[in-house]
Amino acid sequence: MRFTRRAAVAAVGVAALLTATACGSSDDSSGGGSGSSKVEVFTWWADGGEKAGLDGLVKQFGTDCAGQTFENGAVAGGAGANAKSVLASRLQQSDPPDTFQAHAGAELQDYINAGQIEDLSADYDSWGLKQAFPQGLIDNLTVEGKIYSVPANIHRANVVWTNKKVLASAGITKDPTDLAGFIADLDKVKAKGIAAPLAIGKDWTQLMLFESVLITDLGPDKFTGLWTGATDWNDPLVTKAINDFKTLLTYTNSDRDALDWTDAEKLVMDGKAAYQLMGDWEAADLDAKKFTDYAWFTFPGNGDTFQWLADSFVLPKGAKNPEGTKCWLKTVGSDAGQKAFNTTKGSIPARTDAKPADYPKYQQAAIADWKSFKQVPSCAHGSACSQGWQGAANSALGKFSTNSDVAELQKAMATAASEFVKK
Repeated sequence: MRFTRRAAVAAVGVAALLTATACGSSDDSSGGGSGSSKVEVFTWWADGGEKAGLDGLVKQFGTDCAGQTFENGAVAGGAGANAKSVLASRLQQSDPPDTFQAHAGAELQDYINAGQIEDLSADYDSWGLKQAFPQGLIDNLTVEGKIYSVPANIHRANVVWTNKKVLASAGITKDPTDLAGFIADLDKVKAKGIAAPLAIGKDWTQLMLFESVLITDLGPDKFTGLWTGATDWNDPLVTKAINDFKTLLTYTNSDRDALDWTDAEKLVMDGKAAYQLMGDWEAADLDAKKFTDYAWFTFPGNGDTFQWLADSFVLPKGAKNPEGTKCWLKTVGSDAGQKAFNTTKGSIPARTDAKPADYPKYQQAAIADWKSFKQVPSCAHGSACSQGWQGAANSALGKFSTNSDVAELQKAMATAASEFVKK
């Protein structure tokens, strides 16, 4: 989940991060020199299933870390839209929280380059996390031989959520497996008087939908190559994907640029839409809101592709209570902590020793898919691209949402790739 801002503004935000100063130590015994027993945990988990997941983790932290006190530093806003701006300001002023939420993967690169977060490699060894997490995830977390974050979960991005009653009313009895079938079903729902059968929100939610279309039209390997430089954004298949995305937008709500993901979700819950492409945190959110008439399927044409992201926590340099923070991080990575968090968050544990039977129905299916499906990263959620690239992509998609200019969007994405892809 991401934020809206023009590329220039995104660059300023990243520059603010890079100019921040920090002078603390990660030494467990230092206590940051403050003697604090509070651990300020900075997240964007302020309500719904996300808040429920955080509450479960906090309860386990209280059991594991006697003498330490959780301090909620949550800043509301889907995908950290507001939280990241606040965090950038605090880091610039050398006032970091004790730990903050960040998506694992390329999104962390800005903080690493700025020297703002500590190396946790030795803690991974002492906590047994290199054995608990799958090797592929360890590889993705490792930057020049070091690991800087502890993932609390694995989320899946390329999932379509449905209102079963709306689909039944339209005579839809099976899930579409390709884009043509999906569009045919959208037409069936529209024929029943629902003007916008596909609910969507602003910027980052549109990037999510765009990414799923790209996976369908390019395939998982060429899609991943878009973020590494192996696939050219000027490829004709990208042009096809943009046109397919343009077609899908014609079935969405006209107020999309003003809505957050939960607003779009409400359209589905209220029967004003049939579908929403959203990450699997939606399962927990719908459950928390006592909405039961929902189902899900992998985005049509994505086949056996699992688009992943992970919420993780870091130890900032200059944290006031590094000892308490490390206890929090140990809890985040533990079997008990991941169970307490993920059973209500809607995600699956990053650990391989979790018991599927401990999890609700959706998570059981996702755990099985994670082990067997092709894994690809998400730019919209930081596992594929940096924050600056996300900002540029969201800005380009914001323009496309109003002008539908295929050539302009493709050029903007190609330009962003030339600027941000690792050479």
